[in-house]
Amino acid sequence: MYPDSVIPFGLRMMKFFSMTCLALGVLAAHGAQGSPPSIVVIVADDLGWNDVGYHGSEIRTPNIDRLADRGVELDRFYVQPICSPTRASLMTGKASARLGIYRPLSKLDPGGLPLEDRILPQVLADAGYQSLMVGKWHLGHRQRSYFPQSRGFEHFYGNLTGGIGYWDHNHGGALDWQRNGMTVRETGYTTRLIADEAVHLLETRDPERPTFLFAAFNAPHLPNEAPGSTVEGYPRSMRANRRLHAAMVSELDTAVGRILSTLAEQGMRDNTLIWFLSDNGGLSASVAPAALVRLMETLVGVLGQPLPVDILEFGRANVLDGASDNSPLRGGKGDIYEGGIRVPSVMAWPGQIESGQSDAFVTAQDVLPTVLQAAGLAEWIPSDLDGVGRWQAIRTQENRPLERDPSRVLRVEGYAGMALVSPPWKLIVRSSPWPWGKTVFELYHLDDDPVEEEDLASLYPERVEALKRVLDQQPLAKHSHASLLSVALDPDSFGGSQDREPWAEAAE
Repeated sequence: MYPDSVIPFGLRMMKFFSMTCLALGVLAAHGAQGSPPSIVVIVADDLGWNDVGYHGSEIRTPNIDRLADRGVELDRFYVQPICSPTRASLMTGKASARLGIYRPLSKLDPGGLPLEDRILPQVLADAGYQSLMVGKWHLGHRQRSYFPQSRGFEHFYGNLTGGIGYWDHNHGGALDWQRNGMTVRETGYTTRLIADEAVHLLETRDPERPTFLFAAFNAPHLPNEAPGSTVEGYPRSMRANRRLHAAMVSELDTAVGRILSTLAEQGMRDNTLIWFLSDNGGLSASVAPAALVRLMETLVGVLGQPLPVDILEFGRANVLDGASDNSPLRGGKGDIYEGGIRVPSVMAWPGQIESGQSDAFVTAQDVLPTVLQAAGLAEWIPSDLDGVGRWQAIRTQENRPLERDPSRVLRVEGYAGMALVSPPWKLIVRSSPWPWGKTVFELYHLDDDPVEEEDLASLYPERVEALKRVLDQQPLAKHSHASLLSVALDPDSFGGSQDREPWAEAAE
């Protein structure tokens, strides 16, 4: 990109004329509604169902709670159980399996979110918005064509890969902290740095254009790291990892509060749609198989901590360090049960959304069309989506049993199986640990049994067969992930020492 000063005058005028026409088009679409709203989507990373105060958690989240109190809590908001698939669906409005993204993109994965798909910031940019991003991308990092600033964002600050160290900003042996494709070497706690940048972008935005801010925080993803003063705000009687996790969530909440305060200070709050969500359920040691937990605990006891082999240490951290609470839901991150896929989510917009709770079935792949509907840009919604606009359902707060529309389904891909959510039913397909390899089907009625205690598969075999047929009809794409063996030999460590060049420089 070149600064405007070196672009020929004629091209600058064409650019100005094009942007003016786009802005006028957006204004015309709104008509009597006035100026188009700004849009702020805030994503937490691995936030558990019971990690927020408004769900009864011991973790203090006053800013998120206030957002829920003044907006509408989406009580039935569903995502994929792992990060990259959810983010892919959010950005495209499509099922992650249809995009070929089945698990978190590792540092070795060559591609990312398919380049042929136009994503939310590109659609909004076409409609005259300035699209800005801070935080975690995790949708492609080895080629610059996959970078956020190549996908519609005018500004990007944060990290491209998965979990990074909160203080050292490293991932998988390399520094992963950048601003618009250039490595940034700075000190500071990532949650605070992301909030700093978000505040700065809101304060220096172009006031003549509506703003789309995508704030994707790392918190409270592993590693368990938090400022000491925040940790001290929680009692020492808490389990050590839970205490650290609580402090990380508190830092996230403070950052959310800073964004909300800045919107108010900038006079933006009354005309800004805010959508807060978690990318998947929280990581908890309690959801790991008991035998695996015992094995890891034994290895730690015998060999010490950290474990001497990279993949063992990576496994230990993911099995033992998780401290989220997804209760009363079953399971957690990576799991196909409700604790892995039903997550905290709130939408707020003063004067447009009344406070309350909605039971509307809303998924990550509904975000793009719903945001466009809310912004008065329904005509910009692509025609080939799996998600649908849920704006009207959310505004009317569907406090009734889940819809019975058979076309409204969500295919879920987890580490140990798959599921189909077809309200009010949910089919789970997984392999039995004994006899090894046997396929097991489970069926739950989510209206009557949201915590999945009563398997109804044997009582309703015809329902199981019908849902299996629907599951088999879901579009799938071949994955392009690196082999699990290569990932095991060079795992995605979160933080730690550097042994290669920064990811921004390593990209082609």
